[in-house]
Amino acid sequence: MILAVLLGLTACSAAPDGPSAPAAPVVENKAKAALTVSPAQGEGISPAGPFQVEVTGGSLTAVALTGANGTVVKGELTAGRWVATEDLGYDKVYTWSGSAKGEDGADVPVSGSFRTVKPQRLVNVESNVGDHQTYGIAMPVKMTFSAPVQDKAAAQKAMTVTTSVPTEGAWAWLSDTEAHWRPRDYWKPNTEVSVDVNVYGVPFGAGAYGANDLHVQFKIADRALVAKANTQTHRFEVWRDGVLLHDFPASYGKADEAMSTTRSGTHVVMGKEAKKLMASTYFNYRDIPVTWAVQISANGEFVHENNGTIPSQGKKNVSHGCANLSGDNAKRFYDLTMTGDPVEVVGTAIQLGPEDRDYWDWALDWAAWTAKSAVTG
Repeated sequence: MILAVLLGLTACSAAPDGPSAPAAPVVENKAKAALTVSPAQGEGISPAGPFQVEVTGGSLTAVALTGANGTVVKGELTAGRWVATEDLGYDKVYTWSGSAKGEDGADVPVSGSFRTVKPQRLVNVESNVGDHQTYGIAMPVKMTFSAPVQDKAAAQKAMTVTTSVPTEGAWAWLSDTEAHWRPRDYWKPNTEVSVDVNVYGVPFGAGAYGANDLHVQFKIADRALVAKANTQTHRFEVWRDGVLLHDFPASYGKADEAMSTTRSGTHVVMGKEAKKLMASTYFNYRDIPVTWAVQISANGEFVHENNGTIPSQGKKNVSHGCANLSGDNAKRFYDLTMTGDPVEVVGTAIQLGPEDRDYWDWALDWAAWTAKSAVTG
């Protein structure tokens, strides 16, 4: 009797057969588009940028950056980023527009407005080297600014020199308006050089800003031509790739006064003219014709023909500072040399220096040169 009751209780506690309850649906949370607009607003923005829009959690469908005159800034659009590909103007208002679509399907607008900086003055930059030109192994790179640069470090950080072969070199500020770049040693022949000066929009201090960028590519000649001028032995040697080509008798500046003393130090060929009229207010002469004139300094030093001093060439110095050669020898050097070739002068008591202007770069040893950099490290 007890057993029957227990069996009945067991049967009543069993779960009935049948279908289970349905599982709750899984809800997928899709991301909303999140935008980063740079800059979204503000005053005094550099026109050099960067100007960009980035999105996470979606993709950009359209972006425009438009000036107050309706001009649309050029840019590149990818799924996740838009970047302006040109500089903006100074003291102008620009407005963002466009949209992004989130992974959730919702549109998010691109918006914002800003004004670029209004400079107190603009400073231009020019280069001494020309695009696609070829120069000798001592050629310095010179950037000339149209006004003094107060924040030289900011300007220098925006200037780079890239070479096809490893080349140690550095910028040096030789004045408030001139930054020069030269290698530690002479360039290697066939070096290809790219100079990129991206100073547009860069603050130079005292309310001044860079007015333009500058990009130059040039090449170093396929030979290493070096002239060696000895004022004591009165010789002028021409070497190419370590081989002596010519050893000419010469006459240099007479050292009875400073103005007529040929400067010692490494000069750089600046240019040449087959015929030139020489003049000097200090020595009171003008329109003296010479041939095969090769300029080696902005202070008025040349290597040129002077057949009138042939009796002194190889014996004594009688010029006002130039290197005098015979007509035939002057032409030989003229035909061989090019802008950027070094002319190494030795034997006088006065060294090439800043008062001689271009180019006294090689008169400085490497420690003195790098000390003139505005950027350390």
